[in-house]
Amino acid sequence: MKKISQVLNWLSSLKIAILLLLLIALSCAAGTLIPQQQPDQFYYENFNENPFLGIINGNILLFFEFNHVYTSFWFLCLLIWLGLALTVCSLRRQLPILKSALNWVDYKSPRQIAKLAISKTIVTNNYSESLEKIKINFKNKGWNIKEIDGRIAARKGVIGRLGPILIHLGMILLMIGATYGSLNGKTIEKFLAPGRSIDLLNNNEEKGLTIELQNFQIERDPQGRAEQYRSIVNVIEPNGTNQSKEISVNYPLRYKGLTLYQADWALAAITIQIEKSPKLQIPIEPIPELGEQIWGTIIPTKKNGEDPILVTVDSELGPVSIYDSDGTFLTTLTTNKDVKVKETLIKIINIIPSSGLLLKRDPGVPLVYTSFAIILIGGSLSVISTKKIWVLHEKGKSMLYIGGLSNRNLSGLSKELPSFISFLEN
Repeated sequence: MKKISQVLNWLSSLKIAILLLLLIALSCAAGTLIPQQQPDQFYYENFNENPFLGIINGNILLFFEFNHVYTSFWFLCLLIWLGLALTVCSLRRQLPILKSALNWVDYKSPRQIAKLAISKTIVTNNYSESLEKIKINFKNKGWNIKEIDGRIAARKGVIGRLGPILIHLGMILLMIGATYGSLNGKTIEKFLAPGRSIDLLNNNEEKGLTIELQNFQIERDPQGRAEQYRSIVNVIEPNGTNQSKEISVNYPLRYKGLTLYQADWALAAITIQIEKSPKLQIPIEPIPELGEQIWGTIIPTKKNGEDPILVTVDSELGPVSIYDSDGTFLTTLTTNKDVKVKETLIKIINIIPSSGLLLKRDPGVPLVYTSFAIILIGGSLSVISTKKIWVLHEKGKSMLYIGGLSNRNLSGLSKELPSFISFLEN
């Protein structure tokens, strides 16, 4: 039993809790700096030549599961350990403190009063009248009192002792919710052009919600830089129920446990007309060799597929740049304007942007939000000081002994105590 007690004391020690919090914080920092959930080849290519912190190459990174920090075995062990430490601390320390605060302590000797952090002695000619005045004064100021045989015990702010327990409970729920969400949550990133949709499967692998992009708009500043992206999406139930809502950056859509974020933008296709052909909607792809946000495709200018040209664009507003097959720049085209390219009449009808949507289903969110509320309540209660005051009369003497203590803000109690004395002297 002694060894078990020592282990529990070690588990619930403040030093261990601080160390665990530090390790969890460093792990979260690593998870932020290192891209997560990428293919193994990505880490070999990016970290073998340039190791993380100069020592962690791709092999080490994958071995220690830094590619998925938040669901790694060691990170979950740290969370479980911290949760266990908080539980043991609450059961072995905070709950006894709360029980002690709820128990009424009866001091019967002036010597006991004198040993308190704050104590005063008052001369009185009528102790029963003085005690009655003290009782009334305590009640008027919101104190709870208990009187036994001419002795008064008063307390205030006992609820503050509940604060640390609620904070510990909130942190435990937070870790449970975050862990549950990491293990069971799903994240999908998808680029959709207006009119396109994505079908989501339910837990039974059957068709569930359908997310359809109705419209997408990029707001730009006078210099042409993107400032805000807005999408109008339709959320369609299997029974045909449709809900339409606009989302934008920092203003997601939440629907039945699904959160839909406006994350990014791209270009999906170019509508083009070659000579007298029908309007052709041609998909375009990113071309990282030409720049960070350059999209394009190769199209022929002849019916037999000869004389191909490279069409590139960096904005839904245009213009479109045209290159020859050998990379020679030919010309630029604006929308709805016929231009001859290599003796072929080409017209750009429009450039179709696509909305980058991030769909996230996190079943741990209700627990996480509940934990935040509990932590806020616990933190608010923790600032309340628990104060206790005792008053007794020594039989055979015209003396009242009054003393008190507080778990915090002792100076505040020492300033409050004279108000009782002055009240009696009046």
